Amino acid sequence: MQKTYHGRCHCGAVQFAAELDLAAGTSRCNCSYCRKLRSWSVRSTPEHFRLESGAQDLASYVFAKGAGLDHAFCRHCGVTLFVRGDIPEMGGAFVSIMVAVLEDAEEAELIAAPVAWCDGLNNNWWNPPGEVRHL
Repeated sequence: MQKTYHGRCHCGAVQFAAELDLAAGTSRCNCSYCRKLRSWSVRSTPEHFRLESGAQDLASYVFAKGAGLDHAFCRHCGVTLFVRGDIPEMGGAFVSIMVAVLEDAEEAELIAAPVAWCDGLNNNWWNPPGEVRHL
């Protein structure tokens, strides 16, 4: 079920709200970048995402330039907040929000949220990697 969640970086300069459904699933990736972040995200659409403050405090890192993924992070505290992208195979434009920055997600919701693994390391995005215990 869709619910409004609020997220923010560590220092509070960047804050947002998003309509999300944690029960519909989250994702983790083993690519060289997500692996370093220990990335865990939940997908939304641009229409269901609202940056409430800190647009001027955002910086971005574009990993795999051809993929068009814009990783947004706070330029003050360095916390990665979300990724914006547009991948037709994934339904078009999206905002992938880092679960760790959600302020009002309850522990029980996080525990119950299904996780789908993506094998980005081997450019096999639609399938899980053979091993995930170390991630």
